[in-house]
Amino acid sequence: MQRIPISDVLKMVPSGQQITLMGWVRTFRSNRFIALNDGSSLHNLQLVVDFEKFDENLLKRVTVGAAISVKGNLVESLGSGQAQEVHCEQLEILGDCDPGEYPLQPKKHSLEFLRSIAHLRFRTNTFGAIFRIRHQIAFAIHEFFHQNGFFYIHSPIITGSDAEGAGEMFRVTSLNLENPPRTEDAQIDYGKDFFGKSTHLTVSGQLEAELAALALSKVYTFGPTFRAENSNTPRHLAEFWMIEPEVAFADLKSNMDLAEALLKFVIQKVLDHCPDDLKFLNDREVDEEKTKPQNERSEMSLIDRLKFCIENNFERISYTEAIEILRNSNPNKKGKFQYPIDKWGADLQSEHERFLVEKHFKKPVILSDYPKDIKAFYMRQNDDGKTVAAMDILFPGIGEIVGGSQREERLSLLEKRMSEMHIPLEEMGWYLDTRKYGSCPHAGFGLGFERLVLFVTGMNNIRDVIPFPRFPGNAEY
Repeated sequence: MQRIPISDVLKMVPSGQQITLMGWVRTFRSNRFIALNDGSSLHNLQLVVDFEKFDENLLKRVTVGAAISVKGNLVESLGSGQAQEVHCEQLEILGDCDPGEYPLQPKKHSLEFLRSIAHLRFRTNTFGAIFRIRHQIAFAIHEFFHQNGFFYIHSPIITGSDAEGAGEMFRVTSLNLENPPRTEDAQIDYGKDFFGKSTHLTVSGQLEAELAALALSKVYTFGPTFRAENSNTPRHLAEFWMIEPEVAFADLKSNMDLAEALLKFVIQKVLDHCPDDLKFLNDREVDEEKTKPQNERSEMSLIDRLKFCIENNFERISYTEAIEILRNSNPNKKGKFQYPIDKWGADLQSEHERFLVEKHFKKPVILSDYPKDIKAFYMRQNDDGKTVAAMDILFPGIGEIVGGSQREERLSLLEKRMSEMHIPLEEMGWYLDTRKYGSCPHAGFGLGFERLVLFVTGMNNIRDVIPFPRFPGNAEY
């Protein structure tokens, strides 16, 4: 008999039908009641064991964490908190679990402790909920773009270009690091490397997506990206996933519209399809908030924040307007900002972004038209000569979650900007060709997948929303 996932069993009307279940033991009470979970649902299913039917030595092996197979009858439960239960007829141990060594006993564990055993944390309610929601978000992203006529493009992970010009990249090489080939001036000769040039792990699939968009009109990438930034904050990872759509014949406004529509679509899908997991994480957050001082508590619960985002239009203001709001704000005047705002041209920090979202507007904010000196070379220059057609979307608790722009489609202006930023034109000839042959206005953005999962789940540390986090000093598993 084929096993039935517990998520499906919980939807069945109990009528004594015989079913087969497989999963992991969460608890075993009084040698009679087993709480079984197989990861398909937040909820456990209660199994009722008649200890007189089973060998005592077998029942001793039914410990927390053990994998078991059960065949029994699904009946209406007389206990509170569950509509059905399974009366066991056959029980088999698929995998023993030593109760003296198993670290996930049925009690509350700190997130710090669970990060130290990331290979086992999937088995907890918290991380089961997070990764089921992560799946739903990923699926919804593909669904949104498919419904809106986008084509999914796989951009390269190994690249010879730095899309952001940041330089904080992981090198890819097959050279002998103990004795690498050298040029006449004693530099490492990457011409003798595997690809015949210096290569790195990608920081973005944007530039390659632009090439595809200028033929297919609407494309998106969804893949891993890498930053060798030596940062240990709760908002940074060395390996993370990015969603990057690119659209031909699009301007900055349509770019904003697309990003807002995508975020609302995804959040609604999670609300619709993950109610139990969301409620669990919502209740978890409420309990945590009770331990904080009154003035540090969130004004809205997790579920209320998600609903607020889809029920309200995002506030749209220019960078210049934002600077005036921040310069005249009480935190700035009273010296409470770590990075004071005193003049136009400042690069906004997370504290500024969160003030705009959480205190001033109290809703998601889209900032646009940033100073060109703090933005990337590919962003379209505005007529004022000082700003570019860029936009960032800011979310409560997160800060920037989307960054994008209308791309510079004018060859002469793009070449000039690249020269100003010391980006070698000859190495980027393939990119410049798209501005020579049938160039057109186009736009796109990058959405940090883990930051979106962080917001939707209400977690505080980005290392808790990716299965195997990579950060300075850590590359376990």
